[in-house]
Amino acid sequence: MNLILLNHDDFIAEDRVRLSGRRLEHISTVHRAEPDTQLRVGLLNGKTGHGLITQIDPDFIELTVVLSQPPPAKLPVTLLLALPRPKMLKRVLQSVTSLGVKQIYLINSFRVEKSFWSSPLLQPDNLHEQLLLGLEQARDTILPEVHLRQRFKPFVEDELLELCKGTKALVAHPASEKKALLKPDQPTTLAIGPEGGFIPYEVDKLISCGFSPFSLGERILRVETAVPVLLSKMLPI
Repeated sequence: MNLILLNHDDFIAEDRVRLSGRRLEHISTVHRAEPDTQLRVGLLNGKTGHGLITQIDPDFIELTVVLSQPPPAKLPVTLLLALPRPKMLKRVLQSVTSLGVKQIYLINSFRVEKSFWSSPLLQPDNLHEQLLLGLEQARDTILPEVHLRQRFKPFVEDELLELCKGTKALVAHPASEKKALLKPDQPTTLAIGPEGGFIPYEVDKLISCGFSPFSLGERILRVETAVPVLLSKMLPI
């Protein structure tokens, strides 16, 4: 936890917060903090700064906080991701959030198992937990939006053209001979398929919406590897 995330409900005064639960445990056991210790803090969907511990109790900890810095800039990417298996999805959501993506669409594909859509991980509270872990890692405060689209064709035909308007639209496709030309600060809509990639029908539907297929070369990567590899190419140097 590189940043202690605060909620509005944590404030007991204008510049003072009281924390308990997971954050208290982390501060006590990982930071081994004592009174007058200063920690990095940030208000969820707000500014970052520092907090000075003023009181430690077995049930809570109090800090005086100063929030004066903006969070890191977002990555100008809308990510369309074929729903991975739940264990992989946890890791992907955390890494995507850490890299600064703020719009995530989890979409269906022929190669996505139907059972994945019944996973408890897709419940709002469970998704929220994974996103918070990614924010804490990257010292970010702006929560990404996650959109679930369980039907591929209606999503492509009814939403996608408007969604990718004004962006460079790319689809990762192992069979393509073209290489990706991802650039920092370029608004991009990036579609990444399941293990083995999108089927030809799905690639054609994406192409009809203006997407250009590309590949990462001869190596076939797992989704949890391909996603951060691609997004890292768009990080500002």
